[in-house]
Amino acid sequence: MNYKEMEPLLQSINTFSGPTDLRITDIKYTHITKAPMDCILLKIETNSELVGYGEVRDWASPTFATMLKSRLIGENPCNVDKLFRRIKQFGFHGRQGGGVSGIEVALWDLAGKAYGVPIYQMLGGKFRDKVRMYCDTDVEGKPDGIAMGKALKMRMDQGFSFVKMDLGITHLLHTDGALSAPLGLLDAMRSLDPDEYHETDTSLEYIQKRSKVYDLYNIAHPFTNIHVTEKGFDILEQYMADVRSIIGYEVPLAIDHFGHIGIDDCIKLSRRIEKYNPAWLEDMLPWQLTDQYVRLNQATTIPICTGEDIYLKEGFKPLLESGGVSVIHPDLLTAGGILETKKVGDMAQDYGVTMAIHMAESPIACIAAAHTATATENFLALEYHSNDVPWWNDLVEYAHKPIVDKGYLILSDEPGLGIRKLNDEVIADHLKKPQQSVWVSTDAWDADWSHDRLWS
Repeated sequence: MNYKEMEPLLQSINTFSGPTDLRITDIKYTHITKAPMDCILLKIETNSELVGYGEVRDWASPTFATMLKSRLIGENPCNVDKLFRRIKQFGFHGRQGGGVSGIEVALWDLAGKAYGVPIYQMLGGKFRDKVRMYCDTDVEGKPDGIAMGKALKMRMDQGFSFVKMDLGITHLLHTDGALSAPLGLLDAMRSLDPDEYHETDTSLEYIQKRSKVYDLYNIAHPFTNIHVTEKGFDILEQYMADVRSIIGYEVPLAIDHFGHIGIDDCIKLSRRIEKYNPAWLEDMLPWQLTDQYVRLNQATTIPICTGEDIYLKEGFKPLLESGGVSVIHPDLLTAGGILETKKVGDMAQDYGVTMAIHMAESPIACIAAAHTATATENFLALEYHSNDVPWWNDLVEYAHKPIVDKGYLILSDEPGLGIRKLNDEVIADHLKKPQQSVWVSTDAWDADWSHDRLWS
């Protein structure tokens, strides 16, 4: 075959020289609800047909991402680490890490699309062909271990090989004699449900009640002086026994949402339920209390887990160095995104600690976390909250449907995240009020600028 005959074939080959000229031209967002959480989806547009998808942490603010726009416009999105280092000073722990992390995800998506490879390949390739998902499970109504056991058993029947449930003071809040606390505190907790105060309501009455909820539920564990009584411990222990009587002891069962109790009650509870073989106890204390985590980890044989609210790998280091945890549990949309979460996992491995990944968001965050999980050797399981949301899979066009099937997620070999496009019709059906348009313009942030240097 001579050159003239080969020319049509050569023209059809993508040599991927285009990434050099790729530039960010716009950032837009949309805010959806009940997925099952509120989720903020991002898209970064470029001077080509390529669009990168990202997501801000659940229950956060789109401002955490949109405020970064003027620092990114005109830049080549393939320079992921450079741009991440430019903006990471504007993130922080908890939901405040969501803007930087969501942008980082979208940049990786664009880089993968520009070079024609999946993100996990750019991270060093696969350690596994499928990602184990652990399914978080709730039941409606009065806390009941038998009902929870049946709900978990249904997850197992669907193929999930790792499950999680809640166990804590919310199970005891309406039972006389199960808790002790300064008089009036428990009554306030019974009357003010934090789940009812996430709406965008600007009335003075609503804002004042939301402020009361904020003050009530932002008292750190050591300072609430809430204690579980022996009656309360008996109830929680029986709950565990009832659950295990239904699901058996072979399936790993992680435990979360203990409530704001102090270190001594955490130790008492862990000792009470050791015989039920929990996979881990999650976020029993504020993650910042390193010394208390060391004390807790040394007081029980149950693995201790935390990390979903920690920003950047430096935030995880004190817990790892001190031996305060057995399982580190970053949320990719707080930790700093795809690469930073892999760095957290690699660092944890150096200390003999495994990594699970927290995730309560849309398919964008789920698939992004799966790329990190696939490329990280000491990965254990990725959280899944949306098993009961019928339209969750329909938010994106993806090679595999359902995205999570029989307890596992299989990544496609398509470029970037592997998400071909978002489904604007499904998004439109689930917009968070008062948003009306599917994608919100961020033009107001185009000219925002400041002298960002952190040294003189």
